[in-house]
Amino acid sequence: MAKYVKRQVAILGSTGSIGVNTLDVIRKNPERFNVVALTAGKQVDRLAEQCIEFQPAIAVVSEANGAARLEQLLLGKNIKTRVLHGPDALVTAVTDSDCDTVMAAIVGAAGLVPALAAAHAGKRVLLANKEALVMSGNLFMQAMKIGGGELLPIDSEHNAIFQCLPNDFTKAPHAHLGVEELWLTASGGPFRNTPLDQLASITPKQACAHPNWVMGRKISVDSATMMNKGLEVIEAFWLFGLPLEKIKVLIHPQSVVHSLVRYRDGSVLAQMGQPDMRTPIAYGLAWPERIEAGVAPLNLTQLANLNFSEPELARFPCLSLAFAAAKAGGTAPAVLNAANEVAVSAFLDAGLPYLEIPTVVEKVLNTIPVSNADSLELILAVDVEARKAAQDFIAALQ
Repeated sequence: MAKYVKRQVAILGSTGSIGVNTLDVIRKNPERFNVVALTAGKQVDRLAEQCIEFQPAIAVVSEANGAARLEQLLLGKNIKTRVLHGPDALVTAVTDSDCDTVMAAIVGAAGLVPALAAAHAGKRVLLANKEALVMSGNLFMQAMKIGGGELLPIDSEHNAIFQCLPNDFTKAPHAHLGVEELWLTASGGPFRNTPLDQLASITPKQACAHPNWVMGRKISVDSATMMNKGLEVIEAFWLFGLPLEKIKVLIHPQSVVHSLVRYRDGSVLAQMGQPDMRTPIAYGLAWPERIEAGVAPLNLTQLANLNFSEPELARFPCLSLAFAAAKAGGTAPAVLNAANEVAVSAFLDAGLPYLEIPTVVEKVLNTIPVSNADSLELILAVDVEARKAAQDFIAALQ
């Protein structure tokens, strides 16, 4: 049996769906990976179970009372994990755990600072956090260059594109090596065929019922509005270095083709597989090798049809807003992201109508002037400003 140098893995956001799937892949390959840090927000019980199984050096939760409770749960099982709390502790989990690989899977702006820390520290960064590139794409890519680590995208679409690009693409991204276009596929969410006049009455439960993927509530709503795909376009721009006009979106309801790359010679390469996040996670963890991920084989004979179509922008105004923010550049994508987070939260928990999500985002984009996103402090300040503006617009609607 082959011997492997174990990768030392820190998982930022271990109790979310990406974190849980990452641990599942690691569980199937114990000879290859060692978990050295786990972080969570408030799901203390689940984090405790993970710490008992994987015994990391460091565990982080968001609040002091959660940390005290976690310490008690681990003490009862004689687990020696060092328990920390708060935003600064997320950076500590990256810098003080002796990790060489960081799964950056914290949803929202909270994941930005530790992801940047991982980039600066030269780690292999498995990027499942959109905000690192959406909010601070230029800063993050500069940090990766300075740190000298490896950046591997975990979103299924970007991971698919990464798999379809030439092996030396990352070494010569501006040559593009015959790459003509990137095609990001999207399921279209649960409302791709819903009559437009019925969208006004959409409920959170309906919006969270994704037809193909099992995801958290916020990202499920983003998939329904296609804001998720808009954010992915911005990510792809920074990851792969092609102009925005060469990045396309295709509706593909079956979610079997995860994305495609069109080449100058007429070839189109596609990555296909089950809609299971363990495939891109396993690819990122073991790259350039491929390992067992626990994913069922794809049986092409059982697929009746694979359909593709262009998205209707009247149905998905959030997608148009994302392209507009990407074109504006600077702080506009950070404003887009912040406004959307607030609007989606208000839809899920405070009764904001579904169709008001893009309305709020557009109003905030039109209110806050675009500036150069040249420092983390500025980006975070703009994030706060955009959230406040979104909350004000929502309050005025109610």
